[in-house]
Amino acid sequence: MNKRFFVAILAIMITGTALAQKQIKSWNKNLVIAHRGAWKTQNLPENSIASLKEAIKIGCFGSEFDVQFTKDNVVVVNHNGDFLGKDIASSTYQELLDHKKLSNGESIPTLVAYLKAGMKQKKTKLILEVKPQKTQEREEALTNAVIATVNELKAAPWIEYITFSHFIGKYLIANVPGARVSYLNGEIEPAKLKEQGFYGLDYNQGVLKKNPGWIKQAKDLGLIINVWTVNAAKDMDWFLEQKADYITTNEPELLFTKIKK
Repeated sequence: MNKRFFVAILAIMITGTALAQKQIKSWNKNLVIAHRGAWKTQNLPENSIASLKEAIKIGCFGSEFDVQFTKDNVVVVNHNGDFLGKDIASSTYQELLDHKKLSNGESIPTLVAYLKAGMKQKKTKLILEVKPQKTQEREEALTNAVIATVNELKAAPWIEYITFSHFIGKYLIANVPGARVSYLNGEIEPAKLKEQGFYGLDYNQGVLKKNPGWIKQAKDLGLIINVWTVNAAKDMDWFLEQKADYITTNEPELLFTKIKK
């Protein structure tokens, strides 16, 4: 390789790494992840852009949200398989728009709209949960659509992925170099997750209380530990004592009072 060319490539790599590190340093340094946004205190709709903005406003490290797939292949932000009683997988996006609005007047958000809102700042991460679908074919199609949207918007620095679907998790790991993917379902021990390339485990609090040894195992393996959905003060205290990396909660304001003591 030409020496001058090699030096130029090396300089680009170093610059890119420095920029990435600078960007990483801009994220809020706390363990608070707002579950479906920060919605409860202000009585906002879950998974709304308003609840995302509230999570950003109060300074959460992350705002978790869920994506589903319409009949005409639009990625929308919604937790359940239905949007206010209307099945998403068998409905077009326009049919969902015509159906109902969220309680604050928002239409069901698209992934594009949600990411654009979240990318207006560089403090709060967007914790993107790719929901399991009825068939593996639809899971692959949804995941590809998510990847394409993230790439098109250049949103990757904001995104960390979570999923209950082992297939979706492995697909993200295989097709998104450097993606931070955590598994939600709770049945796989830390060593196996590490072997499969997962960034972390994101398990229900009951799973980790039943298997407290997994916390130390995960830490020893360098896996990130998140726990959901922790709303009671005593449970927050327990996971803070266990030094969980992140805590996902419907009560982010309460958790902030815990970590600021």
